[in-house]
Amino acid sequence: MTGKQGIENIVQQIRDILSQIEAELYRSPLELYNGSSIGQHFRHIYDFFQCLSKGVQAGVVDYAQRDRDLEIEQNPLSALVAFEQKMAYLLTLEEQMPIRVRADLSPVSDASRPEYPSSIGREITFVHDHAVHHLAMIKIGLQSEAPQLLRDKNFGVAPSTIKFRQQEAN
Repeated sequence: MTGKQGIENIVQQIRDILSQIEAELYRSPLELYNGSSIGQHFRHIYDFFQCLSKGVQAGVVDYAQRDRDLEIEQNPLSALVAFEQKMAYLLTLEEQMPIRVRADLSPVSDASRPEYPSSIGREITFVHDHAVHHLAMIKIGLQSEAPQLLRDKNFGVAPSTIKFRQQEAN
């Protein structure tokens, strides 16, 4: 499976939830998340898709320069449209294309920020893995607040974990 296919799979998981979740639950602060919302987690996933897209155009990906679009955080249907559009763009990219990534490793705002060589495929893989991580957190919130939305037992589970579980079951 390519990185692009991985992104398609992740967006399918995202699509399944965003097309069903009530807007009120999506944007409501959850005690389980210390006051953040399911929508904030989806927005954070989207931010990394957006950073990669902007980085391709600029030649340098900077995951610290996020837009934090409140519409995506507050409205599941707006988030769904945004993910679909961003996925469509990412699927047009050449995975072998080189790109640079600007690191943000210090809490000090004027600290130097080194750049490292990478590729579009590597960064698509990173965005995928980052999304899996946040989908796992979203899953915890949904298990608490709306378990009926979790129809896919592998929602928010890393592909390597799915394969491991299958091997253990056999």
